[in-house]
Amino acid sequence: MMSWKQLILLSLIGCLGGELLLQGPVFLKEPSNSIFPVDSEDKKITLNCEAKGNPSPHYRWQLNGSNIDMSMEHRYKLNGGNLVVFNPNRSWDTGSYQCFATNSLGTVVSREAKLQFAYLENFKTKMRSTVSVREGQGVVLLCGPPPHSGELSYAWIFNEYPSFVEEDSRRFVSQETGHLYIAKVEPSDVGNYTCVVTSMVTNARVLGSPTPLMLRSDGVMGEYEPKIEVQFPETLPAAKGATVKLECFALGNPVPQINWRRSDGMPFPSKIKLRKFNGVLEIPAFQQEDAGSYECIAENSRGKNVARGRLTYYAKPHWVQFIKDMEMAVEDSLYWECRASGKPKPSYRWLKNGEALVLEERIQIENGALTISNLNVTDSGMFQCIAENKHGLIYSSAELKVVASAPDFSKNPMRNLIRVQVGSLVNLDCKPRASPRALCSWKKGDAVVQEHERVSFLKDGGLKIANVTKADSGTYTCTAENQFGKANGTTLLVVTEPTRITLAPSNMDVSVGESIILPCQVKHDPLLDIMFTWYFNGALTDFKKDGSHFEKVGGSSSGDLMIRNIQLRHSGKYVCMVQTGVDSVSSAAELIVRGSPGPPKNVKVDEITDTTAQLSWREGIDNHSPVTSYAIQARTPFSVGWQTVTTVPEVIDGKTHTATVVELNPWVEYEFRVVASNKIGGGEPSFPSEKPVPEELQNGEGFGYVVAFRPLGITTWIQTVVTSPDTPRYVFRNESIVPFSPYEVKVGVYNNKGEGPFSPVTTVFSAEEEPTVAPSQVSAHSLSSSEIEVAWNTIPWKLSNGHLLGYEVRYWNNGGEEESSSKVKVAGNETSARLRGLKSNLAYYTAVRAYNSAGAGPFSATVNATTKKTPPSQPPGNVVWNATDSKVLLNWEQVKAMENESEVTGYKVFYRTSSQNSVQVLNTNKTSAELLLPFKEDYIIEVKATTDGGDGTSSEQIRIPRITNMDARGSTSAISNVHLMSSYIPVALFFIVNALW
Repeated sequence: MMSWKQLILLSLIGCLGGELLLQGPVFLKEPSNSIFPVDSEDKKITLNCEAKGNPSPHYRWQLNGSNIDMSMEHRYKLNGGNLVVFNPNRSWDTGSYQCFATNSLGTVVSREAKLQFAYLENFKTKMRSTVSVREGQGVVLLCGPPPHSGELSYAWIFNEYPSFVEEDSRRFVSQETGHLYIAKVEPSDVGNYTCVVTSMVTNARVLGSPTPLMLRSDGVMGEYEPKIEVQFPETLPAAKGATVKLECFALGNPVPQINWRRSDGMPFPSKIKLRKFNGVLEIPAFQQEDAGSYECIAENSRGKNVARGRLTYYAKPHWVQFIKDMEMAVEDSLYWECRASGKPKPSYRWLKNGEALVLEERIQIENGALTISNLNVTDSGMFQCIAENKHGLIYSSAELKVVASAPDFSKNPMRNLIRVQVGSLVNLDCKPRASPRALCSWKKGDAVVQEHERVSFLKDGGLKIANVTKADSGTYTCTAENQFGKANGTTLLVVTEPTRITLAPSNMDVSVGESIILPCQVKHDPLLDIMFTWYFNGALTDFKKDGSHFEKVGGSSSGDLMIRNIQLRHSGKYVCMVQTGVDSVSSAAELIVRGSPGPPKNVKVDEITDTTAQLSWREGIDNHSPVTSYAIQARTPFSVGWQTVTTVPEVIDGKTHTATVVELNPWVEYEFRVVASNKIGGGEPSFPSEKPVPEELQNGEGFGYVVAFRPLGITTWIQTVVTSPDTPRYVFRNESIVPFSPYEVKVGVYNNKGEGPFSPVTTVFSAEEEPTVAPSQVSAHSLSSSEIEVAWNTIPWKLSNGHLLGYEVRYWNNGGEEESSSKVKVAGNETSARLRGLKSNLAYYTAVRAYNSAGAGPFSATVNATTKKTPPSQPPGNVVWNATDSKVLLNWEQVKAMENESEVTGYKVFYRTSSQNSVQVLNTNKTSAELLLPFKEDYIIEVKATTDGGDGTSSEQIRIPRITNMDARGSTSAISNVHLMSSYIPVALFFIVNALW
């Protein structure tokens, strides 16, 4: 029971809304099992315990259920919460320790920690008897370790130290019994054998008395079938995650061969290892699928023998659901559930303030869940749920605060003003903090509000008004009251007429240079301020930036948009948005701006003679007005600007894209361009044509090219002649050229008559060198069961490396070799890559290198990440639903992941109408969901579990038909289950609505 001071303190917490920030004890560190070497030079041992809380906790300790007397300062000391034991003694200090942390809000108790003492005594000194065997016979030499505590390891000395017995297919030292087994004795085995026992904790080593082994003189042992002397138990429990070792060894002549198998014929997974010449079967990371019957087969030419044993799986409890801190009001009911998994299935018990919870009529525990009805302030305290099976126990701790306070609106005040439109629905909230929950009543002005067909009171204390009218405007007061007091809150409700656009913009078709007005005029409630905004092709119009073309015109109820001197870029969609404090409306219009054509494209000279040139081109942009004609212009080194030339056909219509220019002068260099026209006018000219030099038009014999180049910044040109007129390229090689150096280049022509003009000078770069450094800060992390993301820092770059093309990411899995790796490439501006299509729950190794056109650089250091386990194969089961005309309530069974699957973190609800392919998704961490859906047609719904490894298997699709009456319900299970819905759905409704309160 709590003291009256604690009751007052908890009442203050309720009244002040938790502002004191009081907190019960929560463990940060707990003691763990320890083994103390008896002969340790350290004469003390420390057991850890640390908790946070406000006020700061104080500590006490128990040993084997009894309080430790901290006044024995020569034996014990508290260092913070840690317990220091001086001169630990095996007789007094062995046992289970627990730490208790207490403050004014309650007490929590730590997990149990066992303190054991490791020791290894000497062998008794008596001599061992001689063992006499015949050659070819098997023998077992017994070790018989001395008294000890802690794990041991065994070895045998042959004759003198340090000559140890080497284990092979004929000789075996059991680490379970310590005995030495020799399958078939040979003459070389004669001698003295000494058992060596080592403590794995203290490293102390003791030697037994020698055992002499002699051969009998009465002949050699004949061949005989195997006799299994070392075998594992018929039933051996194995813990989840442990490394299990099974021993098997047989005597026999000839020496038997040892093999292993599972009794059910299943093959061994790759993780299983055979050691000591098959004498030991090792199973690391033991899992439930490793449980079963195993067989050891010993075989030689005289026969075989089989030993069998069963491995059973067990798991200590581990939490599936912790308890969390709760704050409840007096008179409420508490439901607190903790759940753990383990094998065998754990049982549960509860502590309050470190002591067993006392059950009574209103306090009950069932299947680990604690229920307390009609809460009172004395129920406050620190609670712990304990889950245990015979292999261990675990604690989950949380604080229960039961508060009592009068209604208070300070933390959740009512809204001062709510504006709504005529005909709409409005909810007036009234949610003061109160313990227990307050009863609420409403007034409008001085009149008490009564329920009728448009006005209803909500369960959370709010007021709902449907189909609002102007008469509903006014001041509404909510009075909240419980047995500790009452409080008021007010909201002013303003009801306004809806905003309507009376003159909307319409689609328009204009020419470049015109000015127009797009109208946008409205009728709105005079109580509301109004704001006009315009959007052009989805972007907000900036009237300051575009002031030379855009301007708002009109009065207070007008947002007309004037566009002056319209240009082609002003074509598009214009939206007028009208906003008030209550609503917003919009209207859109398309504006088409027509202009003269853009320049024709790809003008080419296809054929040329001494007086004609045949041209072709492609149509450019018509700017919303079809091309009606084309004109061809030409210029020469002797002309002044561009001149229109004579063509065939003489008039080139808008659908023609070839023409022949005539009446040209021989031996003159011409350039041509094309101009398009439409009904708006003539457009921009094309780029000048490129003039090819085909063989038949090279204006004389001896045609060739002159290539001139020089390093950038040097004045002298290096020239070379390319005599073949068909050669399109020239390569200059010189070992002294620095990689990626800039050069200026120009190309000229010549024939027997002399040299022609050079091309314009252009800058090119010499070849690059491959990257010389590897990417740094490479990291990898798993995204799902099939994806890993690799990231890195960009490599430092220098000019001689040229242009970085990208990065190559190479990866391989734990069982594969680097030489057989896969790879992906990304562009040079990327610093991450996703590896897809990977196997689940598998370690992948990866390295990154940069590359350019010269080759690839060195790989980075290798990093690794392990893909997550696969999503659960079990779909959410028994999906049930309840529908009204506006929403669907869904419930389904929890999905439990198997050991080799990712843990479930939540669920996704996929829903769509039957006529649409686009799917919407709702995420939830519960096994229920509420969808607000207008039921004008059928809906298709399915549910999947979500995990770190991805989404799990989908539930069956359910079809919810269009609602014709006021409600409906159904499930994915058989028709017989519909009978259950009448009792099930109200429960689901209760919890969902409760969550909203």
